[in-house]
Amino acid sequence: MLNIILMGPPGAGKGTQATKIVEEFKIPHISTGDMFREAIAKKTPLGLKAQAIIERGDLVPDDITVGLVKERLSQPDCAKGYLLDGFPRTIPQAEALKELGPTIGRPVNCVIDIAVPDEELVRRISGRRVCPKCGASYNVNDMKPKQEGICDICGSALIQRKDDNPESLKVRLSNYYKSTQPLLDYYKEANLLHHYDGMVGHIALYKEIQKLLRSVK
Repeated sequence: MLNIILMGPPGAGKGTQATKIVEEFKIPHISTGDMFREAIAKKTPLGLKAQAIIERGDLVPDDITVGLVKERLSQPDCAKGYLLDGFPRTIPQAEALKELGPTIGRPVNCVIDIAVPDEELVRRISGRRVCPKCGASYNVNDMKPKQEGICDICGSALIQRKDDNPESLKVRLSNYYKSTQPLLDYYKEANLLHHYDGMVGHIALYKEIQKLLRSVK
């Protein structure tokens, strides 16, 4: 069973690695955004609570977020594992996940962190293009689609996110490092953290991650 948390700053290549992991190991990729959207669409009790809070423009409290994570991880498609992306973001969330994981028979057993220098993140983010339909990610500098501006997977037109620019990235990185360093220390102390250099290239990086996950499995 692979119960994975994937960490790394914006532009580190998490999306590319997540795609490869879920394809090979047949586990669902669970992002907080997707989780909220699914719960809201299904009109679950927690989803309706989250929707009301989001529509007011407020941040969703930890107890609701954790409840949604428990709801999502309890679904049948997570029986053989899962890949969490975007959660936990704080120590209280990590501690809540540590408590709920065993109660549903799905404790975290692997945390992957991908590190990339800030200057490289700026270059990658500025050139990043994403598919609004399937979520596939490309880069005009070194991960171009086969046809310019078109997703290889589903054929949709690629877009550039509004916050994929140097100014927004500085703010996002500041927030990420502030909240993430304590989490890295937390999972290091728990002997769950595996740190990788995101500068080796996405193919070489996946080979390293693949070796790790096969040993965990």
